[in-house]
Amino acid sequence: MSYIPNPEFVFNTVAELRELVGEPRALIRDKSTPYVTPLVQQFIQQSPYFLIATAAHDGTCDCTPRGDPPGAVYFPDERTLVVADRKGNRRVDSLRNIISNPHIGMLFLVPGTDETVRVNGTATLSTDPELCQRLAQQGVPAQLVIIVAIEEVFTHCARSILRSKLWQPDAWPDTDTIPTLAAMLAEQKNLEPPDESQGKRNEEYRQVLY
Repeated sequence: MSYIPNPEFVFNTVAELRELVGEPRALIRDKSTPYVTPLVQQFIQQSPYFLIATAAHDGTCDCTPRGDPPGAVYFPDERTLVVADRKGNRRVDSLRNIISNPHIGMLFLVPGTDETVRVNGTATLSTDPELCQRLAQQGVPAQLVIIVAIEEVFTHCARSILRSKLWQPDAWPDTDTIPTLAAMLAEQKNLEPPDESQGKRNEEYRQVLY
């Protein structure tokens, strides 16, 4: 049985929420722009890892991680960015969502940097040969690209990363204590646990990135 929240403590209106957290300062409330400035573009182009959030036509949501070497985000202009879609598991959850509901959210991280940048907009999928080739890695063109028409760009302060100690190695867990993808999948689907006697995280897919 799923947990049922106590209705006494559940928010039902924005007014109730505002009563708890208050109103943002004007600079924070109005901090977004519908385009990237040169410094924001520079930050994003240094990001090797970002998250893409999408939603299907019925509102069900999805968030997927993406990664490429720094500089793999292409800006045709200040209101557009392009990223590659690479080889994956073929579920194409995000891509299916974009076809039915083009709204997209993106969060960019730079290792060792405590701030992040968020981009919201609408996305289009394309196999434009010029764009796919421009975003090639290791000589392999992108199989398709995601073209994002930017609607909102804003920065996030460092609090979440500082709280998490994300970039502090002395706060990291021993990776041998973290379940592997294969082990978690086996548990989810009631399969035999994987043989990890030769070590964890030696999956073949790690050798085929592009």
